[in-house]
Amino acid sequence: MASTTETYGKHDRPRPPRAVFLWAALALIAGAAGFGCKNSSTGPSAGGKSPRGAEVKAVMRLETFVVNLADPEEGRFLRVGIDLGLENPPTAKGGHGEESGVSTARIRDTILGVLTTWRSDALLASDGKQKLKDELVRALRTRVPELGVREVYFTDFLVQR
Repeated sequence: MASTTETYGKHDRPRPPRAVFLWAALALIAGAAGFGCKNSSTGPSAGGKSPRGAEVKAVMRLETFVVNLADPEEGRFLRVGIDLGLENPPTAKGGHGEESGVSTARIRDTILGVLTTWRSDALLASDGKQKLKDELVRALRTRVPELGVREVYFTDFLVQR
């Protein structure tokens, strides 16, 4: 039994160039990505508006926090970098840890008071970070209302278990 193989010449069966398929695929992917990005907005909208309504006019950067968490079984630690979104732009007054007339020590004390009440499993839950942000905003707005905190941004977040 003899085996025969057929070969096609260049002009026997026309094929579209691969580049056409690649460009069509890239255009389709780019269009889908653009549509997806346009319709899924998870952060604050353009213009600095926060989900809480007031406009964030300034951001205050704080030094990184390292705290013991409230886990009873063994020592767990949290290292977190926090920036605060403010509705009142800070004005330098004296330059000794004072911004907007508010002591940085009072701000850090408020944040530390909240952070040390959390357990590692609660922080690592799917909605844990958002709940922590909400609690920090509430505490800062209660204890340091003149600062006008609207948002809490995590710039670093590490739980050591």
